[in-house]
Amino acid sequence: MHSPLMVYLTLICMSTVFILFLLIYVFRKRHNYSEIAHYFLLYTAAIGIYCFGAGMALTANTLGQMKFWTIIQYVGMPFSAPLGLLFIMRYLGVNVTRAGFWSLMIVPFITLFMVITNDWHGLHYRVFEADPVMGMPFIYQEIGTWYAVHGLYIFSCMFVAFVLLLSKWKETARAYRPQLVALLFGQLLPMLTAFLYLIGVTPSGLDPVPMVLWLSSVLYFWAISSSTLFAIMPVAKDIIFNNIKDGVIVLDKSHRLIEFNRAAKNSFPLLDKSMYGMEFQSIWLRLAGERFPVELASMGLHEIQAVIGHSERIYQISASTMKHGGSSEGLLLIFTDVTELKKLQQQLERQAFYDELTQVYNRRAFLRQCEEDFAEAMESSAPFSVILMDIDHFKAINDTYGHDIGDQVLVHIAQICRNKLQEGQIFARYGGEEFVLALKGCTVEKAEQVGNELRSHLQLHPLATGHGKISATVSMGVAQSTDGSLQQLLKKADIALYAAKQNGRDQVSVYTKIMESIK
Repeated sequence: MHSPLMVYLTLICMSTVFILFLLIYVFRKRHNYSEIAHYFLLYTAAIGIYCFGAGMALTANTLGQMKFWTIIQYVGMPFSAPLGLLFIMRYLGVNVTRAGFWSLMIVPFITLFMVITNDWHGLHYRVFEADPVMGMPFIYQEIGTWYAVHGLYIFSCMFVAFVLLLSKWKETARAYRPQLVALLFGQLLPMLTAFLYLIGVTPSGLDPVPMVLWLSSVLYFWAISSSTLFAIMPVAKDIIFNNIKDGVIVLDKSHRLIEFNRAAKNSFPLLDKSMYGMEFQSIWLRLAGERFPVELASMGLHEIQAVIGHSERIYQISASTMKHGGSSEGLLLIFTDVTELKKLQQQLERQAFYDELTQVYNRRAFLRQCEEDFAEAMESSAPFSVILMDIDHFKAINDTYGHDIGDQVLVHIAQICRNKLQEGQIFARYGGEEFVLALKGCTVEKAEQVGNELRSHLQLHPLATGHGKISATVSMGVAQSTDGSLQQLLKKADIALYAAKQNGRDQVSVYTKIMESIK
């Protein structure tokens, strides 16, 4: 065997051995890796078949043997480039559907069929024979139409994979760039060697690509064994990191900034890479104009308010400790902007507990709050009084001036009563033209005084309308309780209110037991 041929065969055998070792290594550890390892196994198997066929072709003595080993090469070679592209796509976090997978395999299957049946049509090789000068196993060939299609497809797959990797260079953290370099060269070496072969720079009659694939295998093995290439998929995770909607800020164990994502930058425009290495409290002081309101060491799930720029925002912050080898390595802060959600909650709560027209508590809110205050008063044997009030002749106001004016009267009375409230007093629209006032710690005598003050104030402040001033008066029933239930107390106030109406309206009536028999 010629000395140069021995060198070629040795290089191809090196590639085959390295690829076989890499295939076995990844296969044995496949359960420790993610889905990306499955694509890599297919990719490596295709390259291994290609190299094995190329090595055996160099031992061929006849054209028939050469054709057979060429077919073996094409069992792997046309599939290696699209499988390599699929591997790179999964590494970068690109989803690959089953339809997408098989669509990339169409051209390789056609190529394999064309090579097997080439003697019948000559569409792949127009001429395929032993080199007339050097003899076997050197081949003289003239390419056919399908060979050009196949070559363009293979180059396109390798080029797209290379460009995809290159496009993620800036997005990849420095710690993971060696992985990217290994993958870039793994794609570049066969692509460049094939290009040199096509333009006639490499020895004629032999495919030089299998001779350099051992180097690609070494690069892949280094990336897998030294930086857990398949276990962490750093580029894909980096893409996720920068595309999640929540702001993420990463701190080291001394609570200094080491990383943040795009969402964090969008939430906090003043956040900048120049702040790397700064203590987080100092950074928050710049971002929000105040110290961070929660101790980082004790953080779990918290909600904070902060003025960012000219806008007040509400964030839900989740903090988790990053650990490696059992020891703390840093802190991960996830900021979820819940400002709009909180506004919606407040709006829904207001609709649920506030009267839409008068903007005071509705009956439900009054009873909920009043039950708590009443229970506390009963437990401490403190007085608890309620005033139930009703607008006098409200139907006549609606009939005379219309419901719009009637609504204005309701709002007017509610505003006057609310403005006269003191701390601890609960005021609500009880229903229709009725209002209720709860006075915790207040005796019935004091409650009667409060009722008369409100009644007098309403008399002095009529409602100004386009129809002139409308003076609306109210009747009030007052009751006090030191035992029983809230519902019983409200019933007593209702009895007193009925008595006030019966006695001429526009007055305050205090409950007595005699009233029950009258009603």
